[in-house]
Amino acid sequence: MPGLLLRTLRGENAAERPVWLMRQAGRYLPEYRQLRAEKGGFLALVYDTDAAAEITLQPIRRFGFDGAILFSDILIVPYAMGQNLEFLAGEGPRLSPKLVDSSLEALSAVPERLSPIYETVTKVRAGLGSGRTLLGFAGSPWTVATYMVAGEGSRDQHVTRALAYRDPQAFQAIIDAIIAVTVEYLAGQVAAGAEAVQLFDSWAGSLAPSEFERWVIAPNAAIVTALRRRFPELPIIGFPKGAGEKLPAYARETRVDALGLDETIDPLWAAKALPEGLPVQGNFDPLLLEAGGSEIDIQARRILDAFADRPHVFNLGHGIGQHTPIEHVEQLLALVRGWRRP
Repeated sequence: MPGLLLRTLRGENAAERPVWLMRQAGRYLPEYRQLRAEKGGFLALVYDTDAAAEITLQPIRRFGFDGAILFSDILIVPYAMGQNLEFLAGEGPRLSPKLVDSSLEALSAVPERLSPIYETVTKVRAGLGSGRTLLGFAGSPWTVATYMVAGEGSRDQHVTRALAYRDPQAFQAIIDAIIAVTVEYLAGQVAAGAEAVQLFDSWAGSLAPSEFERWVIAPNAAIVTALRRRFPELPIIGFPKGAGEKLPAYARETRVDALGLDETIDPLWAAKALPEGLPVQGNFDPLLLEAGGSEIDIQARRILDAFADRPHVFNLGHGIGQHTPIEHVEQLLALVRGWRRP
């Protein structure tokens, strides 16, 4: 029988709620920090398939989450498209050549850079056991493009937004290329054992409404359509962080199977505004989880109660912070696992 998470993503409104946390495999865990100290840098860990599988499974062993999300990075796609990728300590990822200065045609694809990720998926699936769902993922085209164009992350995506306005035809070519690779990448993850996938659009909130339609909704819809042709039963979670009032349109037009909500979304508003019966995921504030206290229980109950009438995966509104105490996670899980739909 499929696990609770998979059933929920397929539309079942069970009495209890499945739970997993974005970035649950990461730096807040002492076992992760130990392994990273032994193995070296982040990219080395991603490409060490034994280490990546072990990291993916660490939070499952410790907390028993209903889902395991692949340990990897959204920038594996541009890396496979031919950009150079490095992670600088204290500064984050860097891609070169920057597409603001160079053409897409200058890149030479290296598709074999995706193969180790599929191997990790296979190893995780073998070690995960039954009843828990293995989640694959990729970055959505707009967010991936912001890194490819600027060569790094930024607060307002100024360089990429300007290019999209200045030369929409050239930018559309970048988006189309990302869509094509992302579809193959996610299909490869599913073939290797992923049972559901999530599309992370971390910078979706930086766009004006018309640009959101063009660079967020349309590309994600294209990916969903292509994946659904190959895998009709595959649940696809869309997570357009910062989308706000544009979430209902995103849900309807992309036709994702479930919608991830960031911590700025009022769950009572979302429960009324989103398409009826659409599974939702979220949206506990990661900073509250780090801060701790009785407010954890208060806000967790508020979210659970707001979504009592629709399928709901309890999760954070974004990734867990590296300084989050383990006991705060345990407190949250005790509350969620003790809740039952009225």
